[in-house]
Amino acid sequence: MAERPTSAQSEPPSAGPAAGSPSGIAGGIEAGTSLPGERLSGPGTRGGVDARPAPVASFDVVDFPVPTGREEDWRFTPLDRLGGLLGDVPADGNVEVSWTGEAAVERVSRDDARVGSAFIPRDRASAIAFARSEKPLVISVPAEAEGITCTVTLRGNGGVAYDHLVVDIGPLATATVVLDHVGSATFGANVEVLVGDGAALTLVSLQDWADDAVHAGHHAVRLGRDARVRGIHVTLGGDLVRLLPRVDFTGPGGDVELLGLAFADAGQHLEHRLLVEHAVPHCRSRVTYKGALQGEGAHTVWIGDVIIRHAAIGTDTYELNRNLLLTDGARADSVPNLEIETGEVTGAGHASATGRFDDEQLFYLQSRGIPADVARRLVVRGFFADVISRIEVPELRDRLTAAIEAELEQVGG
Repeated sequence: MAERPTSAQSEPPSAGPAAGSPSGIAGGIEAGTSLPGERLSGPGTRGGVDARPAPVASFDVVDFPVPTGREEDWRFTPLDRLGGLLGDVPADGNVEVSWTGEAAVERVSRDDARVGSAFIPRDRASAIAFARSEKPLVISVPAEAEGITCTVTLRGNGGVAYDHLVVDIGPLATATVVLDHVGSATFGANVEVLVGDGAALTLVSLQDWADDAVHAGHHAVRLGRDARVRGIHVTLGGDLVRLLPRVDFTGPGGDVELLGLAFADAGQHLEHRLLVEHAVPHCRSRVTYKGALQGEGAHTVWIGDVIIRHAAIGTDTYELNRNLLLTDGARADSVPNLEIETGEVTGAGHASATGRFDDEQLFYLQSRGIPADVARRLVVRGFFADVISRIEVPELRDRLTAAIEAELEQVGG
């Protein structure tokens, strides 16, 4: 088993927010594309050098002080709504786990070689979740297996619960894994994903919690040589959801596509903080996240960090975030960050925009006899279509389409 640190390890700092990044202003504000070799500066940086403390990675909870809300990584999160997930409280609830499909699924001991091999906690919540997870769940697909599918349902039955999941895809295998979160719980969980050389994985994480649920999770993905991953995060339910996907490449030829969809209603806080680190040559990453918001106090947060290390020549990366404000009183924070340490890249850029309905689109549809409420639905459907269409599970696509329709009906479409 990979050695685990017992004290904090510092990592190289990541870039601060790009100058000109949008702050959720209605009408649409676009963040520009960065040039190869450019190191971005802006809020949180001094003279182009990040002023924040180096991030900590550790399995030891004490290495992560209780956040105050002033830290960069926590400044958007309403800490008082995390329900004890930062307090290291014992589990007093239950999240029932069941599964269907061809993959092998088992509970293992914490000393299993796969547990912790690609994952190190990056914040206090993920460290506590790991420490409190007694029997991690491993979903495994053998080498060269083709077309393996597996759906894991995590159903909350109230109270505080923790878990640790490992998705282990053998070399040259192809698989689709769905993690379906439903019910009610205060849930701290980590997911580590091991994708072998030449393997291909589609991983869907659906957060369809009850209205009172709280979910804090860290997803760590490690790709082998020529491996491909499509990771899809869909967040619809819950009072507060905070997910931290992270991607690391270990060999050339790796290809990752991260897709996200969030629909926030009144009072909901849905937060996604991504980090894609390119540290080896000739890898590719694409990030596309879209959010819609309606109702007083609806809040989404998207932080997209991409780092291209000095050795990662030939990197091709782009990240995109779009947010659609459907009513007054909603707020979307969007911060794309890009740090490039080498000028020898194939392409690197980012874009972000937040705005209201396009009046011209609505006028065009209504001028052709389409009622206003139907026109609004069509616009929202089109907004999410490119994300939903790339989910390769038909019944899940239908479920998401129906869920979005139900969301729109809450304010009369």
